[in-house]
Formats: sequence, structure tokens, C-alpha cells
Amino acid sequence: MPLTPFHLGPALFAGMVFFRFVNLPSFLAANVIVDLEPFFVLLFGLDYPLHGFFHSILGGSVAALALFFVMVRVNEPIQKVMGYFGLRQDDSVRSIGIGCFSGVYFHILLDCFLYTDIKPFFPSDFNPVYGWFSGHEVYLFCVVSLVLGVFAYGYRIIKK
Repeated sequence: MPLTPFHLGPALFAGMVFFRFVNLPSFLAANVIVDLEPFFVLLFGLDYPLHGFFHSILGGSVAALALFFVMVRVNEPIQKVMGYFGLRQDDSVRSIGIGCFSGVYFHILLDCFLYTDIKPFFPSDFNPVYGWFSGHEVYLFCVVSLVLGVFAYGYRIIKK
């Protein structure tokens, strides 16, 4: 996605649906961190694919692992902040790992539908899902997911 915020819609909705199993801050961060790659490519005018190594399963796993180590260290202060929003979780290291890895892979999957330069099975050029959905359909999915995610959050707050 050219604008990472689109990834936050599906991430919020999926994070709310799987709230008991997935560390929400890790999942949200993982859905965004992969786009540091195109950000730096654009910022520094690099002669490198916009969606390169970190938009593959192998590269995404490296990014998820790095994020995992960071999130384990900062989980407690983040959970204090999440408590203000009624989203505090008593997380295990496992739920942080699930959030990091599933979030990165979810990001890559969404981008695979849209971009020809994504090689999910790097070094192979094979992208089996490219073109299954139009850009309009993917963006609509992201926006609708954001609305559903906000409703799911509201429901969680009211239910408490």
C-alpha cells in the first residue's frame, strides 16, 4: 500500500477479533513496520525495489524477529498506555511473537494482491495472488475493516 495507514484498518479489526490470542500493539506495529522499506527507498532515492526483501516471507520474518525482541522489552510500558484505552492485555511472550509474525505476514499478503514487485517467496519471482483483487477492492476492504475495528473496539469498551 502506498500509505501504511491503510494497513491499520485490517490490523485493528483482526487484532480486536483475536484479542485474546494476539498482543495488539505488536500486531499493529508489525502491520506497519514492513513499510519502512519503501519509506527509506523513497526518502533516500535508493536504486532498490519499493517492495524489496522485507516484503518477502524471509525478509518479513527477519523484520518480525527484530520487532519481537523490541516489543518484549517495551511491553510493560506499552500495556500501561493500553490500559488507558481499556485494552490492557496480560500477555505472554508467545502472544507477542504471534502478533509480530502474523502482523508482518498479513501486511505482505495484502500488498501481494497489488504490487508486481513483491516477491513473497524471494528469491523466486512467484507471486500467486497478484491481481486476485483490484486496488479498489483492497482499499475498500481496508477502509471497511477500519470501521469494523472501531466498532469492535467500542463493543469491547461497552462490554466491560
